[in-house]
Amino acid sequence: MGLRLLVHDAVGRDALRMAWRTGAPVYRALGRIDASYGARTWAEALLWLGSVRTREPIDEIQYWGHGKWGCALVGDDVLDARALQPDHAWEPLLRAIRVRLSGPDALWWFRTCETFGADAGSAFAVAWSRYFGCAVAGHTYVIGAWQSGLHLLRAGAAPDWAPSEGLAAGTPAAPIDALASTRAAPSTIHFLTGRPT
Repeated sequence: MGLRLLVHDAVGRDALRMAWRTGAPVYRALGRIDASYGARTWAEALLWLGSVRTREPIDEIQYWGHGKWGCALVGDDVLDARALQPDHAWEPLLRAIRVRLSGPDALWWFRTCETFGADAGSAFAVAWSRYFGCAVAGHTYVIGAWQSGLHLLRAGAAPDWAPSEGLAAGTPAAPIDALASTRAAPSTIHFLTGRPT
């Protein structure tokens, strides 16, 4: 069995960051992750993912932080599909992670608000799954204790969710605002759910 790794946003001291920092040891105690890291930049996060316990493959990566349509944030540091381009400064770090993934059943899960929402989110999910050759998961809603709009995309597959899912205002091409998660919203899990199916 490969490593299950968690990275969370460690920038600032707001309530969410405190929840991410305290939630990581809870997930470790529940046996859901093997190691966690609080990152202050994406470069730092990616370097840790590529270098932690290098003799072991990686089965799962979770990222807990803020997000917007088609990207995930560490503080104000934006990770989006541009990072997958060969001329991007972070692409070598991403490549080092890619070679450690255990195969197509490995998972990269963005537990972030609306990263998979709108057209930008669908495009991001496709680009990420193709580059890494693994399953990716993310949300189309603003998430909290309830995490709605969870979708899993396997490598080579096409998104099966509507790009309008989770939108409160705007259009899939030009989103303005996202809906908050509720227990009754589509594809909702609780924050203690361990892995999407």
